[in-house]
Amino acid sequence: MKVVKFGGSSLASGSSVEQALNIILSDPQRQVIVVSAPGKRESGDIKVTDLLIKYANEVLNKQDTTEIVKQIFARYQEIGHYFGLSDQKVQVIKDILVALPEQTYPNSDYLMAAFKAHGERLNARLIALILQHKNIKSRFLDPTEAGVIVTGEPNDALVNPESYLNLDQVKIAKDEHIIFPGFFGITQSGHIATFSRGGSDITGAILARGFHANLYENFTDVNGIFAANPNIVDQPESIKKMTYREMRELSYAGFSVFHDEALIPAIQGQIPINVKNTHEPENPGTMIVPEKDFEPDNTITGVTSQKHFSALYLHKYLLNKEAGFTLRILQILYNHNVPYEHMPSGIDDITIIFNNDFLNDQLIDQICNEIQATINP
Repeated sequence: MKVVKFGGSSLASGSSVEQALNIILSDPQRQVIVVSAPGKRESGDIKVTDLLIKYANEVLNKQDTTEIVKQIFARYQEIGHYFGLSDQKVQVIKDILVALPEQTYPNSDYLMAAFKAHGERLNARLIALILQHKNIKSRFLDPTEAGVIVTGEPNDALVNPESYLNLDQVKIAKDEHIIFPGFFGITQSGHIATFSRGGSDITGAILARGFHANLYENFTDVNGIFAANPNIVDQPESIKKMTYREMRELSYAGFSVFHDEALIPAIQGQIPINVKNTHEPENPGTMIVPEKDFEPDNTITGVTSQKHFSALYLHKYLLNKEAGFTLRILQILYNHNVPYEHMPSGIDDITIIFNNDFLNDQLIDQICNEIQATINP
């Protein structure tokens, strides 16, 4: 069995959904389908997730939501009409949208998470309806029913290992397609919590491990993973095969095709991942595989860049002989609750790489002053 995930750009319109369905139906092993919310149909379009964020903010600010509900529903209605679904069948989407503000949420963060998650939830319902309309055996399966339990923050959730025990109990018929919404899970108290943005990749990996899939196919809008950013490097080569570790390092450092957190369930289940192009499904794409028995074709797998990092460079002669030098630096960072990404060093110097999300100008000044006073580099 294969778990297949389609990104938002692959499900943005009726024609793109049709393309995705053709891919699914071309291989009987593609039984578990993870869907994202509809993405941009063209440049300048708005993703459904962003429309839902706007909807949530209007609810929180007690504004009139008639227009935004109409705008969101129109995206699903357009896809439904493409496949000949009646207004009566598609109406369930609008009913769920309208009812969202009437639900009870612990706080505004959980409200936001629930609204965002419905991009995927409604799209999964719609695609299941489309398949049933085409007389293809399919079933909408929700994280609540499947037991995908999460912990952590409402908009930055982590999978609870209990989820894998629950998924192991789910029965899937040989000729059945499961349509599953990506991006979110359910807390122990029954509330929706989302993974970080792009988290449908994570859902796909969780299901691949939980259902003991022999392959996790991740369909996007490019021919696999490139060795460099095509917006910076002209016509970079596509990577044919790489390891989990290489992909995790590169995705965290800037490769946006695949979510770095999605690799963890796949690694734990030792399930290979195939990143492919929805528009060219015959292209082999990129295989991400375990380290065991892997023979690299190139010395360097890929080169990446990120704009949100800063570096603090410290120089002091003979620092390699000064016991506790690094410990004192880390203590200062710990006191300000600032994590670091990387710390390359030499015999007389050390560089600390930070994620700018954890810094501001005042904090930078405080840290630099304390390091100067404590270590005198």
